[in-house]
Amino acid sequence: MAGLVPPGTTAIPAEASKTAHTKAEEKTDYMNLPCPIPFEELQREALMSLKPETFEGLRFDFTKGLNQKFSLSHSVVMGPTEIPSQSAETIKIPTAHYEFGANFIDPNLMLIGRVLTDGRVNARVKWDLTDNLSVKANAQLTNEPHMSHGMVNFDYKGKDYRSQFQMGNGALFGASYIQSVTPHLSLAGEVFWAGQHRKSGLGYAARYETDKMVAAGQVASTGMVALSYVQKVSEKVSLASDFMYNYMTKDVTASVGYDYILRQCRLRGKIDSNGCTTAYLEERLNMGLNFILSAEIDHSKKDYKFGFGLTVG
Repeated sequence: MAGLVPPGTTAIPAEASKTAHTKAEEKTDYMNLPCPIPFEELQREALMSLKPETFEGLRFDFTKGLNQKFSLSHSVVMGPTEIPSQSAETIKIPTAHYEFGANFIDPNLMLIGRVLTDGRVNARVKWDLTDNLSVKANAQLTNEPHMSHGMVNFDYKGKDYRSQFQMGNGALFGASYIQSVTPHLSLAGEVFWAGQHRKSGLGYAARYETDKMVAAGQVASTGMVALSYVQKVSEKVSLASDFMYNYMTKDVTASVGYDYILRQCRLRGKIDSNGCTTAYLEERLNMGLNFILSAEIDHSKKDYKFGFGLTVG
């Protein structure tokens, strides 16, 4: 008799009780949401897969570490450069340049400088003033008139949000804000003012992320609409797609691609709606020694780019 269920009560199966307990644990705590990624990195997974740094010709990069924080870099690039032309065919002229760089990397401070033989000087700074506030700056100086530029960013990282304020030459001002609204969904907005050109803009964005996929979208008053989706098939394989549309000029571009990470190499490729096909291979030959192959074929423009490179250090 002790094992009988009393009248008026219902026995709850163990599995149902476990499921109810799991759902209770999965209840969203909106006061403890994760901090979202920076606004400029909303579509970083799609950009990594669909827009590798392709090049044409020969590239050699060498980095020498002097100590744990300071290193020097040398880079040689030999390949054609495209010049503006009114004809449909692409016109290229052979060029070559050498780049010398110095890097200082500390947990709270990063300084990167580059000097090229064509007269360009590039500089980047990232300084973490506190655990939440950081300053980033980048600048480029050139011999060409009105082509030098600089930009300073102030980034603040909150518990479940990020904000950024930008200032640049040409009376350029911008601000962005991104907020986590659920553990997987983030909403963002941005505004900018280009005083030199008397233009302003407003934009909105959203990002949804899980362990298996990332979807992001951006729309701006300038006419640009950008959508991207990345599916993580496994830890080594990702498939990506994006869609770009400008409702001012009616230009539309869509592309699909893949990102395959093997034990010794990483292979990325894509094809877009214009018929342009891209492939990029990074092969690790040894510790600190990488071999790079780059290819881009655009049949409509009769433009073919092939490059190979070597990275040491």
